[in-house]
Amino acid sequence: MVELRPYRAGDLDALYQICLLTGASGEDASALHNDGQLLGHIYSAPYGVLEPDNVFVAEDGDGVAGYVVGTHDTNAFAAKLERDWWPALRERYDMVPQSELTPADRERIALIREPSENPPDIVAQYPAHIHMNLLPRLRGQRVGSGLLELWVARAKHAGVAGIHLGASPTNKGGIAFWSKNFTPLRTEGAVWFGMTL
Repeated sequence: MVELRPYRAGDLDALYQICLLTGASGEDASALHNDGQLLGHIYSAPYGVLEPDNVFVAEDGDGVAGYVVGTHDTNAFAAKLERDWWPALRERYDMVPQSELTPADRERIALIREPSENPPDIVAQYPAHIHMNLLPRLRGQRVGSGLLELWVARAKHAGVAGIHLGASPTNKGGIAFWSKNFTPLRTEGAVWFGMTL
């Protein structure tokens, strides 16, 4: 039995762990990183810390194994990250010797230092964005669809005009899922999708 529920502060470690275990186009990225938190610092944890009301998780008998995170206002969230999230991480990673980092670690630290922007024209039309990840044991059971429905319902209630997301071009399973629920917009680094609410 899988329960879909709102995020709780005690779920933060699970956000980090799931992000790592799905961080290589849906597969386990553990072997790519010496620092297992780097992916979560960027793609999952800040939502749980800074906008916990916009996070839902999927929990089975073995624990939290999936999540959807996001924000209703991408530009405002970017400003919040710049003020409340990135500075401490930049300071932390300035202290880490390069010799302790893998190439993938260095790529993520570069993103912490200089975050990438989602395409401004997409953000203008679809101001909200999400990230979703499920461990393999939850896939194929409509858990992702259920999490997405919860997130969309909250966004609609808040008066959000649209939602976007970017998926890695190599994440075939993710692209197949998003293509059923969102409109493909274009490929520009990521494969971008939008949904009008």
